[in-house]
Amino acid sequence: MARGGGAGDNIGVTSDAIALSALTAFVEGTARAAGKDCFAALTRNLAQMLQVRDAIVTELVGPRRVRTLAYWSAGRLIGNEERDVTGTPCEAVLAGDFRHHLTGVAQQYPKCETGADSYLGMPLKSEEGCVLGHLCARDAAPMPLSRGQLLLFEAFGASAATELRRLHTERNARATEEHLRDLFEEAPIAYVLENLDSTFIRANRTAMRILGLRPEEVKGFKGASLVPDTPDAQRRVREALVSIGAGTDTSGVLLELRRKDDGKVIFIQWWSRPDPGGQYTRTMFLDVTDRILMEREQARLQAENLYLQEEIKSVHNFEEIIGAHAGLLRVLENVQRVAPTDTSVLICGETGTGKELIARAIHSASRRAGKPFIKLNCAALPGGLVESELFGHERGAFSGAIQKRIGRFELANNGTIFLDEIGEMPLDVQTKLLRVLQEYEFERVGSSHTTKVDVRVIAATNRDLAQAVCDGRFRQDLYYRLNVFPVTLPPLRERPEDIPLLARFFAQKYGPRVGRRVESIDAATMKRLVEYPWPGNIRELENLIERALILTSSRVLHVGPETLGLGAPLVGPPSTVPAPQPRAPRTSAAPLPAGSAPPELTSLAAVQRAHILQVLQAAGWVIEGERGAAARLGMKPATLRFRMRKFGITRSEERS
Repeated sequence: MARGGGAGDNIGVTSDAIALSALTAFVEGTARAAGKDCFAALTRNLAQMLQVRDAIVTELVGPRRVRTLAYWSAGRLIGNEERDVTGTPCEAVLAGDFRHHLTGVAQQYPKCETGADSYLGMPLKSEEGCVLGHLCARDAAPMPLSRGQLLLFEAFGASAATELRRLHTERNARATEEHLRDLFEEAPIAYVLENLDSTFIRANRTAMRILGLRPEEVKGFKGASLVPDTPDAQRRVREALVSIGAGTDTSGVLLELRRKDDGKVIFIQWWSRPDPGGQYTRTMFLDVTDRILMEREQARLQAENLYLQEEIKSVHNFEEIIGAHAGLLRVLENVQRVAPTDTSVLICGETGTGKELIARAIHSASRRAGKPFIKLNCAALPGGLVESELFGHERGAFSGAIQKRIGRFELANNGTIFLDEIGEMPLDVQTKLLRVLQEYEFERVGSSHTTKVDVRVIAATNRDLAQAVCDGRFRQDLYYRLNVFPVTLPPLRERPEDIPLLARFFAQKYGPRVGRRVESIDAATMKRLVEYPWPGNIRELENLIERALILTSSRVLHVGPETLGLGAPLVGPPSTVPAPQPRAPRTSAAPLPAGSAPPELTSLAAVQRAHILQVLQAAGWVIEGERGAAARLGMKPATLRFRMRKFGITRSEERS
């Protein structure tokens, strides 16, 4: 029956006295008990208070299933168990009702096989009102209760509910703590709890693995001790610590550290957030060492490629130094002597004599041959940029320095640097170059950090540096540091016997590049080449041969006297080349109509027109195909037709 059903108010004073005694014993017995002991004392004293056979505290583990936390029966504790409450008075209690059946339980609940005739039960709820379990008492005889006994039963139930809530809270906290501990310890990101002075309090496994720490070394470890003693690394840490001390977040800072166990350099990306109370700092970081090293190597290779991408395509060695002149042979002998050393070399000679080729030959024959060969033309840069090109600069060092740049001395580390036109170097940069030659160290523009290098210096000039020293345009001390081993190249006019060798070499070198096959150079041309003074030296000869190859259609190379006298490239028999005409002003570049007479042309245009006409006649005016004029000229048929319209070339000009 429902609460109070069958419970008379005429229960004697004895029952209330027993109940009060039981309550007192319970309070005294559970004052220091908790959990299992508390529930055991509660059920024992409850059975004594009500003078019943059974007293039970349960915990709900399913919709209609409970697990006993304490089970007192017939004067002793019974082992805990799980049971289904379907078809029992406990089912209604777990639904949230208070139940007291004075008698008749077996008849009302035939599925209940407890042998009980009476029942008293109440739900145990959370603070939110959710049922957590229940407290009940059973007896084989009727269970008349006084009002005082019912109130005391409710007090027992409140105490049981409080303890059950505490167990649930403790269990949830323990589960949460274990979950968070797993997340902390097993997280792929490093996590450190540290004091404001970077003293570690706790670190997870990832942090210990990255930093090279053992578990027993974590507590009290100074994180700042891992920072290397370099200006940049120390500056970054100081800025981060100031940020933490100011109570602000530090997000994504890149720090350089050294592992505790083996001292290897590592790079971490660091996030740090102070505790709201300002007592400690929560720090997370990622190991980005592989990424940073890869980016640095990529930057180095890109910078090196920027300077060398054209150079590595060519083969620079002694095979390209052509000649048999006694002066050149002495130079090559000196190159072989000085190449194995690290001595500074100063190469002197007129423009176009091959100073860079000699510098490359020295590098190729040295122990540094497998290392970079970096060159810088000191005359090709404004004076204000020479220092940045040589030594590099930091980001923000000057206007336009939007990122750090590696200088050529740093690129040439362990290799060779070739300073062409050294006489054009500004005096202020000469001072810094002298320091590199003496101390093998320098600072980037905008940096106070010293960079050590091991670089061999080869310089070249076409000026009289000794005179420049006398005039105050070149430092005397730098001149003597560079002029340790001077090499002077003879001009081409002093090497007439080498001109035929060089001419044939350049013809064979550039012929395939321009689509020409030249088998020989005619005798008249060779005589003119040998007698010409070559003010531009080998470079002038090289350019002339390449130009002549482009314009020739014969397998015998011919260069007319006009070419060497006037500088206008003329090839082929003189009778086939129209005489140069003075330039006439033109108002339009529109193609000429077919058959019309060509206008006054410049000498270069005349040469092109004559050459196209000659090839067309040789090809029988066939334009397309393997043997057509377009293929012979190395151009597309559409391009050839455009040139024919431009120059007014028609078949009516064909000569018999």
